[in-house]
Amino acid sequence: MILTVVFHTYKMTAKLDFVKRELEALKQEGRYNYIRVIESPQGPWLTIEGKKVLNMCSNNYLGLCNDPRVVKAVQEAIEEYGVGPGAVRSIAGTMTLHRQLESKLAEFKKTERTLVLQSGFNANLAGIGPLLPNAEAAVFTDELNHASIIDGIRLTKAKRYIYKHRDTADLEQKLKEGKDHPIKVIITDGVFSMDGDLAPMPEIVEVAEQYGAIVMVDDAHGEGVLGDHGRGIVDHFNLHGKVDVEVGTLSKAFGVVGGYLAASTQLIDYYEQKGRPYLFSSALTVPDTAAALKSVEILMESDDLVRKLWDNAAYFKKEMQALGFDTGISETPITPIMLGESKIAQEFSRKLFEKQVFATPIFYPTVPKGKARIRVMISAAHSKEDLDFGLRAFEEVGKELKLI
Repeated sequence: MILTVVFHTYKMTAKLDFVKRELEALKQEGRYNYIRVIESPQGPWLTIEGKKVLNMCSNNYLGLCNDPRVVKAVQEAIEEYGVGPGAVRSIAGTMTLHRQLESKLAEFKKTERTLVLQSGFNANLAGIGPLLPNAEAAVFTDELNHASIIDGIRLTKAKRYIYKHRDTADLEQKLKEGKDHPIKVIITDGVFSMDGDLAPMPEIVEVAEQYGAIVMVDDAHGEGVLGDHGRGIVDHFNLHGKVDVEVGTLSKAFGVVGGYLAASTQLIDYYEQKGRPYLFSSALTVPDTAAALKSVEILMESDDLVRKLWDNAAYFKKEMQALGFDTGISETPITPIMLGESKIAQEFSRKLFEKQVFATPIFYPTVPKGKARIRVMISAAHSKEDLDFGLRAFEEVGKELKLI
């Protein structure tokens, strides 16, 4: 019996040797992601490992994750509706709150309808597949699009054309090559999350109209940031009615979790019949839906948080540049501190944490090799004193590592 157990253990270990090798390689290359556990509510300051640290890396753009108004709305919703939806949306999981959120989001985004899903990732999976129904369809995708877009495309049989980052001339060349496809879909991030740069949406819309292509934009990092009251990149460029599908997330500026598609009534009706995450995964929970609804209402009532976010971002970027740091090509509050090699980024992050600043390193495959960085995510919840605290820590570490 003992020999049998040992033999079976050996066989199981041997077949997973590649996992051990890969983990060891990640650690050697400085690309192993050490995940810290947060022991407090999400906010400008966190408790991690019993230590109070300045939070400079969450997507909580507007500080709504722990806003008392949002918390109260959740408590009231739970008392009325309970916690779980109990089913997928298409069978028995669509609740009054879901429809209320969809209606409010449509008003916010200035579109005919929206469809709420479980996450921004799922929103891309639900949105892309039905638009690329067969091998005769073609998709034209920016080379730096988010992983959820890439995975959504991989699940289709469509012909793929990858165009150079933000290069509409290359996009047009690819459209010429694929002009005979009966269905053509252009997909781009609105704000590219690693560098903070914007898609050239007016030019994309213009070339799409020339070639009869559908336009889809993932606005995950644009909502709550760009446009009037944070309505996003379509509002920022005044392209209402010219972008066919906006993919949104509720997990960044809105401070909750979830995703949605914003489009025409006809397209949303189509997605309700064809979107697989909508059809085959349980609906967004009551607390999440209620929290998202309140966050949207807060944004529609006032743009104070959006303006504070941009003020904070402008101040931090200016001071970091004055210190001699390379902040990349960002056009948004996303502030990449370009460091080059992954091991340097890992060490920089570790030293920042020692100085009570939580800012995680970003490296390959999330960004290209040689472009590792600390991605600082500014929030409206940060005070000027918070930002100055972070700036001092960055300066000290930068000098210790002889980077500035």
